Formats: sequence, structure tokens, C-alpha cells
Amino acid sequence: MMIRKLGRGLKPWILAARPKTLPAAVIPVLVGAAFAWRDGFFHGPGGVICLAFALLVQVGTNYANDAFDFLRGADREDRLGPRRAVASGMVSPRAMVAGTVAVFLAAFLVGLVLVAYRGPELLVVGIASILFGFAYTGGPFPLAYRGLGDLFVLVFFGLVAVGGTYYVMSGIVSGEVLVAAIPIGLLATNILVVNNYRDVEADARAGKRTLVVRFGRRFARRQYIVSLAVAFFVPLGLAWFRNAGWMALPLLAIPLGVRAVRRLSPERSADELNGLLATSAGILLVYGVLLSVGVLL
Repeated sequence: MMIRKLGRGLKPWILAARPKTLPAAVIPVLVGAAFAWRDGFFHGPGGVICLAFALLVQVGTNYANDAFDFLRGADREDRLGPRRAVASGMVSPRAMVAGTVAVFLAAFLVGLVLVAYRGPELLVVGIASILFGFAYTGGPFPLAYRGLGDLFVLVFFGLVAVGGTYYVMSGIVSGEVLVAAIPIGLLATNILVVNNYRDVEADARAGKRTLVVRFGRRFARRQYIVSLAVAFFVPLGLAWFRNAGWMALPLLAIPLGVRAVRRLSPERSADELNGLLATSAGILLVYGVLLSVGVLL
């Protein structure tokens, strides 16, 4: 009985963590670690700590989004997307904000281990990741409400996460790794594009000026396509640069991308767009695994 009650109590928090989007935290660490392994720098404990930090930052960002989108009026009970813990009344806004602070504090403590392992420069990166995660929808200048959410995801779930993982293990910055981080960030951004594409009307009412609200759904579809195109072009460049055909393995995910583009249209229902949200996360997962295998081979 106690276990069942505990499970019911944890369910809203698991829902608010948005498990289907967590590949956006896992894949960048995987790719950075693959490059480190190839170059002889791999360090298992460092990789585990990087993964824990990335997951905590993303969960904290999702918790903040759950709380502040409700408080700012972007999330209501009639929202089109998956249920939100605060909007549906399962968790109070105050409790969700407290949970956000707790998760970000845990991320900070984990980050201190990385600082002890590699150096004080990581303290700046870690604090910036946490502050921007909170500022995504919280604080006086919420990034998502100013159309800067896409840039935040590209930078922190692409360049910072992939490049940071490699740096933790190697102690150096690699231009090749940063180039490989770009498609990871773009594919993570596409998850956000689908989310904002679905919520464009509700976001507009709440004053959430996402890129889709500012420029329309046609722009969002083009952004999604361009991000896919760049993501599939980069492995070709890496394969040519390294004279290693295995680096082009991510091209096997092109059919998934084509099918996703066909499903991104105004005629799609909310449920279909919710499915596309999971598909976009799946594309990132498949692409990242294929890129990591290609790097190792």
C-alpha cells in the first residue's frame, strides 16, 4: 500500500520531467564521449557525471517550464499537448517551483564534482547552464517568451553539452567535435519547434512570442526542414574531412526525417503533433547513436 501511494505521488513529477524528451540530454553526452573514446581520452566516471548533470539540468528546465508556463497563462487545462502537472492541478505552482530549485541545486552539486575533476572554468559553464535553464521560462526575461528558446536549445543541448563532455574527458576544445555538436543541437531544437508549432494559438494568447508565433507555421516548417538538412549534411563533411565513410552513418536516419516533415502540417490534430514530438526525439536518438557508432568505427 505504501509503495502504491508513493508511486501515485511520484507520477506527476515523472510526468513533469517529460521522459520522452530526455534523449536531448543523453545523446549529446553520448556523442561527446564517443569522440573522446576515439581520441584516447575516454573517462567513464567523467561521462557518468556529465550525463547526470545534463539530465538534472533538463529536468529542472522542464519543471520550471511546467510551473512558469502555468503562472504566465501559457498552459491551461484545455491545452492541446500532453498533460502538465501544474495546469492539471496535480502539483501546486509553489511545489513545482520548489522542485525546480531542488533539482537545479542537485545539478550544481554534481557540477562541483566536474569542477574538482577538470578545473574551475567548468564552474562558469555549469552555472550558466543552470541559470539559462531557469531563465528559459522563469525570471524577468524568460527566453522562450522572447523567441530565444530555439537558440538556448541549440547552444546548451548542442555545443555546450557535446563540447563540454569532450572537454571534461580530454581537457581540450576540438573544432571537429563542435561541428558535430551543431546537428545534435539542431535536432534537439526541432523537438521544440514541433511543441511550439502545436501550441501557437495558446502561446499567442499568453504573449509567448516564440518564433512560430512571430513568423508563422510556414516558417516553422521551413526551420524544421533546414535543421534536418544541415544535420544530414554535417556527417558528409565529417566523413570527407576524416576520409572515413563510417562517419556518414547518420544518413540512414534520412527516411525518418522525411516522414516527420510530411507529418508537420496545419491539418494535423493535436494528438498527431504530440506523436510527431516523440518522433522528433526519436530522430535525435537514432541520429546520435548512429553518429557515435560511426565515430567509434
